[in-house]
Amino acid sequence: MRPMIPAATRPLIRALILSLGLVGAAAQAERADRLKPLNFVADSARADDARQVNILTGDVDITKGTMVLRAQRVEVRQNPNGTQTAVATGGKAGRAYFRQKREGLDEFIEGESERIDYDGVSDVVHFTGRAVMRRLRGATVADEVVGQTITYNNTTDVFQVVGGPASAAPGGRVRGVISPKPGAEAASGVQP
Repeated sequence: MRPMIPAATRPLIRALILSLGLVGAAAQAERADRLKPLNFVADSARADDARQVNILTGDVDITKGTMVLRAQRVEVRQNPNGTQTAVATGGKAGRAYFRQKREGLDEFIEGESERIDYDGVSDVVHFTGRAVMRRLRGATVADEVVGQTITYNNTTDVFQVVGGPASAAPGGRVRGVISPKPGAEAASGVQP
């Protein structure tokens, strides 16, 4: 006998199931990226070795393995454990850009927002202000979410989207598109 689920709870359960569809199998960001050097190009750079901070300004382009970060200004801090933390602001159309390959998959996570905070210790990316995040399978956009703030944990492959008055989505609401996983037709027995 199946348990009865109250009608008021059903929309919450449906939303949880849909969000789990976006999460997919646990696949982390490319692990080797942590061990790669951080390369940058910018109009100017200021290094403060005593504070372990580098401030890059003017058309900044950073690569670290498969990770790409583009912005008008990026502040990079060295952490005691050797990882880096970065705060990126501005860029094309006023938004910074982030992209990173997912471990073991031909997939990338990419996003844009007015501010991007990357924490190399926890491997978490915060997109704030007109935030958009996409999962690409190869070069094709598979999933996309839009909101005022998006937090993506590369380690657990979990994200949270929050709306707000300055959201990129109409009316300040969160919106998204979730595509079926490859092979879903074969698994379900449905013919295309």
